[in-house]
Amino acid sequence: MDSSRNKIAAVGSALVDLCLLEDDDFLAQTGTRKGGMTLVDNQFIQQILKKSKQQPVIVPGGSACNTILGAGKLGAPSRFIGKRGNDELGKLFEDGLRNHNVEPVLMQSQTPTGHVLSVITPDAQRSMFSYLGAAAETTPEEITPDLFSDCAIVHLEGYLLFNEKLMMAALEAAKTAGAYISLDLASFTVVETAHQLLEKITEEYVDILIANEDEARAFTGHSDEEKALLSLSKKSPIAVLKVGKRGSHIASNGETFTIKAMGDGTAIDTTGAGDLWAAGFLFGLLKGFPLKKCGELGSACGYEVCQVIGASIPDSGYQRIRSLF
Repeated sequence: MDSSRNKIAAVGSALVDLCLLEDDDFLAQTGTRKGGMTLVDNQFIQQILKKSKQQPVIVPGGSACNTILGAGKLGAPSRFIGKRGNDELGKLFEDGLRNHNVEPVLMQSQTPTGHVLSVITPDAQRSMFSYLGAAAETTPEEITPDLFSDCAIVHLEGYLLFNEKLMMAALEAAKTAGAYISLDLASFTVVETAHQLLEKITEEYVDILIANEDEARAFTGHSDEEKALLSLSKKSPIAVLKVGKRGSHIASNGETFTIKAMGDGTAIDTTGAGDLWAAGFLFGLLKGFPLKKCGELGSACGYEVCQVIGASIPDSGYQRIRSLF
């Protein structure tokens, strides 16, 4: 990568995570599929919170934000671009970026800061209910190439696919600036909803395509992991297939690498596991590490975040990750 470009930038929804530990029966009352992401209004989230006897854990969140927080904490010069409300949750979000060595580029709105309720069941699966709030008001005109002029990598979350004009503006700006473009597919519900747009943009813009097995199946039509990875690799120079506690597979230039998952597969909460995997992987790419080493860093980050509630790795976890490089 160009040595004059030393930053990773992320464009995504500025959201605050509300993490709630509940059982399957509680989740069933919401009438949604486990493991998915549902767009809701603020009132819906408040109703779920009232039904629960638990107090939520509150942390800065959003897919691209989780990734850039991890990259910043690992030591990568980092920037996040999004929109927040002029409220306490918005201030909490911005402070969280700064505390992780991430430069905030946050437009402000009078609409409340977006937030996501993650209901975490005993199997460590999280089901998300998202109120986008101010995050949904980012306009295409606000995403310009100068935001990425010093960036080696621009990371985009799949949730931007819900706003085609904004996604296209981010892709065009990053491409014009000469940055590598990373796209995390984010959720199988996103892929199912925006399949046609996704087909259009991957081959033309995306350099690094990241998916888990559900997202890959929804995108490629293949349940077989080898076939799914091959299909993804035809759409992007670097393709990543994450397979949870079984690890991950990476394909690039006709080569494939299998990365073992760290630990024994136990997890307290999988919130942010894929996002933090991407953080380690992109940090490795920025540093010029071989792809296998990048994947191992991703695996380490994914493991550490699964040992805590929420998508924030504690300092002790980052110390263990840093020992790998």
